Amino acid sequence: MTGTTTTVSRAGEWKHVLLIVVAGLLLFETLTGLLIWLLPFSVTNQINVIMHTLIGLVFLVPFAWYQMRHWLIYRQTKLNHYKLTGYFSLAATLLAIVSGLVLTYQATFATRISYAWDLIHIVSTFALIASVVPHLVTIVARNLKGRQLETINVRKSEKRFAWGSALVTGSLFAVVALAVYAYEPVVFNNEFPADYETPWGEDRPFAPSLAQTSTGGAFDSRSLGGSESCGSSGCHEEILKEWQVSAHRYSAMDVAFQKVQSIMGEQNGPESTRYCGGCHDPISLFSGTKNIFTEELTNLTGYDEGVSCIACHAIKETDVKGNAAYTMTQPDRYMFELSEGSAAKRVSDFLIKAYPRHHVETLQHRLFKSPEFCAACHKQFIDEEINNVGWVQLQNQYDNWRESRWNHPGDAAQTIECRECHMPLTESLDPASGDPIDYNRSPGDKKHRSHRFLAANQFMPLVLDLPGAQEHVELTEKWLRGEIEIPEISHKWQLGPAVPIELVMPDTAAPGERITIQAVITNNKPGHDFPTGPIDIIQSWVEIAVTDQSGNVVYESGTRDDRHYIEPGSFVFKVEPVDQYDNLIDRHNLWELVGVRYRRSLFPGMQDRAEFTFSVPASVTGDLEVNAKLLYRKVNQNLLDILFGEESGVTAPISLLSVSTGSINLSPMGTR
Repeated sequence: MTGTTTTVSRAGEWKHVLLIVVAGLLLFETLTGLLIWLLPFSVTNQINVIMHTLIGLVFLVPFAWYQMRHWLIYRQTKLNHYKLTGYFSLAATLLAIVSGLVLTYQATFATRISYAWDLIHIVSTFALIASVVPHLVTIVARNLKGRQLETINVRKSEKRFAWGSALVTGSLFAVVALAVYAYEPVVFNNEFPADYETPWGEDRPFAPSLAQTSTGGAFDSRSLGGSESCGSSGCHEEILKEWQVSAHRYSAMDVAFQKVQSIMGEQNGPESTRYCGGCHDPISLFSGTKNIFTEELTNLTGYDEGVSCIACHAIKETDVKGNAAYTMTQPDRYMFELSEGSAAKRVSDFLIKAYPRHHVETLQHRLFKSPEFCAACHKQFIDEEINNVGWVQLQNQYDNWRESRWNHPGDAAQTIECRECHMPLTESLDPASGDPIDYNRSPGDKKHRSHRFLAANQFMPLVLDLPGAQEHVELTEKWLRGEIEIPEISHKWQLGPAVPIELVMPDTAAPGERITIQAVITNNKPGHDFPTGPIDIIQSWVEIAVTDQSGNVVYESGTRDDRHYIEPGSFVFKVEPVDQYDNLIDRHNLWELVGVRYRRSLFPGMQDRAEFTFSVPASVTGDLEVNAKLLYRKVNQNLLDILFGEESGVTAPISLLSVSTGSINLSPMGTR
């Protein structure tokens, strides 16, 4: 160096080890970044993500060292196209580094990566290519023209640079290849047990359920389980907590289901329980557990998770015929996702967040935003394969809704769909919050749909003693009373109880007069029959009490005895199904059902009237107080006594859905 002029050995610079290392690392980062962006999900690409992240961090030190050294050497040269493209490449590299560091931090410590930073990272990569390539090409092209000894030496150094950089890059890709070879994925046993029976044909291995897999074969139970990991990663904690106490989660561990399934297996053959498994116990169904030589008809994973996260989100096709008419896929899992150990868990969580494309594409789709998705299970029938007689329609929430006042095809602003009621929006920090598809939502609304699936089961969470059961039951009770406001649809329906009761009665009556009181029940909010579900076991009834001014009971109906049975003659919403010999189906033995001898329920928007006629005692004076309640319980006492024994003391809690009160003035003139 003389004065302010630096003498630079161009040949020495080209073969400098620091430049070769930086160029090799940069080339590896660029190529792996492109591969991650362009190639489909695979073990190789996941290792590319890991190596891209690690080498990106390693790259920082030599890059900063080289750039400072390079700038100090060439800072005083005049501005030309070589120097200009160099500055552009420096800016693009710095932007890629900053965005990469942000993404690495988010994938490690946050719940999701920012798609804005991800886009910046991708764009900066292409900007880097667009600036580095002309920077190098123009310099090399310049050196090709010279014939002096120095130029010849420079060209030799350029070749050494090229080979050295390629060696660094190639060595890193060799590490990738070695890691791919060394990785031992969890191997799924997608085979039916050797003794698996298919009485309805080998082409229908899950019959009489209409559920099927995308391959037509079995799925390892592990591939559809692991719901806890969705929350333990720090991502979907809120949704997991909601699901853990929901009816979807306990659909298989439901003690009544387990009892009925056991009886069905004994009486109708274990294979017949597949009919129930498509909706109640899909993990056990698809793993081949519901088989003649299986001691337990529900495996451990299926029992604990019921309708798991994967079992719901991996459905890719449904049919509105019901009876679990859906097609289940088996998503490729991320590396170490099913491996044991905290280190494996941290790596898989990082991969899911750093490389979320596969996670989103396989588990998030428009189908489960539609009522048709719900129809696969929330519509049920019995046919000859089950009862040996013929077809009988059972619960059918989907067609109830489709034909109801809440369905306005093509007009989302007027329609109320299943998820809008049973999965209301809730304030959320979950990475799944926001939705650009719904007509009234946005990607940044910071809300997700509740996975509690609040409906009408206030019994099973307490029986199973699930975490958060008491809170869930209280919310269910409020839901049944219509006390949970749903802002997104509050303008579409009448506020108040879901199923209100209203008294119609005379204002006055005379002692000794015979009078009639009516209780009018309206199916106000539900988008399906009330009650709905397996209403051979559900009961909803009117309890009415008429008292005098001293509190003495003048008339009552709908009371329960010491055994928790509703008194005969009460007004009850229920169904009485029968078998082919006209015997009552009272054990939920649907495999014997051929028809219905009595049915009382309310279609959406419709009313029914309960009439109570009695004579006012001649000795009563003053006003009569009338109190009418609409009550509900999930399981009738008779079935509980059959399943568990009357001595067990098991009884279902009773919920107050709505109440109406009034008074009748007694006067000698009465109503005349």
